[in-house]
Amino acid sequence: MTTSRSSSLQSSSLQSSFQSLRGLALIAAAASALIAPPSFSASADATTLSTDQVRKGRAQYQKFCSTCHGTRLQGEHVTPALTGARFDRMWRGKKAAALTFHLRRMPPEPIDNPGGLGDAVYADVLAYILSSNGFEAAAETEALDIAALGELKIPAPDGEVADVDAPVVEPGRSSVLNRLEPVTKEELIEPSPDDWLLTGRTYDGQSFSPLDQIDRDNVGFMALSWRAPLRGGMSMPMPIVHQGVMYLHTFPDTVLALDASNGQVLWRFQYDVTGPSSQKMGLSLSGDKVFVPTSDKHVLALNAKTGELVWDHEITLPTPAMRAAYQLRSAPLAVGGVVVQGVTASFVPKGGFAVGLDMETGEEKWRFNSIARPGEPFGNTWNDVPLEKRSGGSIWHQGTYDPDLDLLYFGIAPTYDTGPLVHPVDKEGISSEAYYTNSTVALRPGTGELVWHYQHLANDQWDLDWVFERQLVSLPVNGEDRKVVMNVGKMAILEALDAKTGYYMFSVDAGIQNVITAIDPETGEKTIDPERWPDPERPTDICPSAFGARSWPPTSYSPSTKMVYVPLTESCMRLGKEGARLLTSGVGIGPATHPDSADGMVGRVQAIDVANRKLGWVHEQESAISTGLLATGGGLVFSGDVDPSIKAFDDRTGDLLWEAGLDDLPSSSIITYRAGGSQYVAVVVGMDNLHLRALMGTLSIGGTATDQPRQMPSRGGAAIWAFSL
Repeated sequence: MTTSRSSSLQSSSLQSSFQSLRGLALIAAAASALIAPPSFSASADATTLSTDQVRKGRAQYQKFCSTCHGTRLQGEHVTPALTGARFDRMWRGKKAAALTFHLRRMPPEPIDNPGGLGDAVYADVLAYILSSNGFEAAAETEALDIAALGELKIPAPDGEVADVDAPVVEPGRSSVLNRLEPVTKEELIEPSPDDWLLTGRTYDGQSFSPLDQIDRDNVGFMALSWRAPLRGGMSMPMPIVHQGVMYLHTFPDTVLALDASNGQVLWRFQYDVTGPSSQKMGLSLSGDKVFVPTSDKHVLALNAKTGELVWDHEITLPTPAMRAAYQLRSAPLAVGGVVVQGVTASFVPKGGFAVGLDMETGEEKWRFNSIARPGEPFGNTWNDVPLEKRSGGSIWHQGTYDPDLDLLYFGIAPTYDTGPLVHPVDKEGISSEAYYTNSTVALRPGTGELVWHYQHLANDQWDLDWVFERQLVSLPVNGEDRKVVMNVGKMAILEALDAKTGYYMFSVDAGIQNVITAIDPETGEKTIDPERWPDPERPTDICPSAFGARSWPPTSYSPSTKMVYVPLTESCMRLGKEGARLLTSGVGIGPATHPDSADGMVGRVQAIDVANRKLGWVHEQESAISTGLLATGGGLVFSGDVDPSIKAFDDRTGDLLWEAGLDDLPSSSIITYRAGGSQYVAVVVGMDNLHLRALMGTLSIGGTATDQPRQMPSRGGAAIWAFSL
């Protein structure tokens, strides 16, 4: 096993050399033509800059920046302009601190020495850029330092109000939309390498792209190509891409279609939601439709070219009085003529479920209940608890599909109402495994029929879900390739099952958890450490915490290396009398430090060699991994973290090959696609969600090498960032 460690920015000399030539290329997104200066409103605080500082800044700009960005800030070749329409759309209405972030990371100083020109030079250059974009200057005004300049709000053009959701292309005027073709069923099974059509790109959920324009040799040349601002809020969206059009489900219950080559908004659909907007992961495509879950438990179909509503289906809820407790968190999955949507139901009687909707009409065709019913198979596994007292079993993560076997795969969450399951009742034929929680279930997409199921952890008393994505891969078994379905739960244990039958095959433990002491090699049955069973009178540390060594950001599998790449965080929790009452067993949940994080390295990118059933390389770092991982045909693995930054690793060794700073926290799945002949790597930043809050809370507990409070990263706002060569 190879281990690499990272506590500060690392980069190759190739990257530094290239970025020295690129100058301020990360400041704005795409080159725009030099246009006549528009008129601007006065800045929000009517601040006047110093003429002398602006003059000095112009001289510094000519010395350090003009070779790439042009003598008049107009941009040169692929280098973006620092005035004009593109600058206006990216930066106006925001504080200059968002721009300051990028200035500090610019060459000509080495990338491992950000801010190397000194604050005085950066302040002067920033003053010059601001003066060229609407700020007035006067001789009698004193110069401002970099912090004071950062507080200034960049003014909007007269008569315009900044609206991050506003379309910028008139209907029918977009060539990329006009040539857009429907997504066929064949394309969903075998999509173009240029597209990212599903949450995991393909039905198998591998989050792998065969694109190789960006590879190990040239990844150091990657830079920001465009940045599209979004409205911030509580969500966890992941974009999908078809034929150069990017679709994103963002806050609040808004769907955007963008030109994937430059970030221009092509159309916007704003759903008029009843009640607050909930966290959601994404969308799905099939035919000429985009399928959208809403915060008030509807599923919509929109026209993919225009954003117009095609149909609207309201899901019937088993417990209508608790409507607000249900959520549609995962993206729908379009299979054949059915749209499958999972439903969460924390603390809701009768629990979660999935529905299959007719793709053309939205009519419900079938329903699968994830909580076993009394009188039905495995209905006696709830410790004699009546159905009205059974809850949980949420289906809140993405499903996958095997077209050869015609099977859907979902993971089922546990219940928070653990108290009635702590002590087994003494009744014949009654058990407390609580089916189908923490199970993999295989369903027929046409009918919702349960074909097989496998429970990974019975009677989960710690909220350590096995709910996440099920990846389908072919692995060598006894000299023959065998199709398996794999998943990694919160305890960072990978388990593989036969995809056709659900037969247990093997497990690989990443070594973070302390709840399970043994796994039966034949059945996968777990032996639980009795010291970890919840008891308010006996405090005990549980690793990982209820937020998990991993959470919803997906893993990635490379068929080239036959490795699964997993984003992990070292964390623990203390169960005892004190703390948050998430579970009903009587224990509170408080903070605890993982024993392996004493060196300050709480984040891991862990490779698992599933062909040989063992751990592969691991990259450890101070900052927690906050995104899903992306493996590519270029031999790369991409990750995002709370530094905040995005990184690229060698998929064979874990060596860090490239890193770029971000101006806000990334929490989306990283995707890659090709548009206009160029490969892009894209991620959403600046969205708030429970996963990010949990990560930042874990970091605040302590356990760093210095035991100093971690400085909160800059918050440049919600946006999509797209990188290219």
